[in-house]
Amino acid sequence: MKNLKYIVYKEGKYFVSQCLNVDVSSFGNTAEKAIESLKEALELYFEDNQSDKKFINIDQVIVGETVLNA
Repeated sequence: MKNLKYIVYKEGKYFVSQCLNVDVSSFGNTAEKAIESLKEALELYFEDNQSDKKFINIDQVIVGETVLNA
């Protein structure tokens, strides 16, 4: 069993769900659909035995926002 962290954000008309532990993301018309799609994508991802090598264990997540004058 793996404890996975993810974020959900809106991009255009879709919600994007992105796993922070591995490079897997998905999307949906609602946040709930995006999360459901991410779970399905993660199940497929972890069927590959090599995927554990790319897993990053994350204990805590802090989400922030900043503005740069670039």
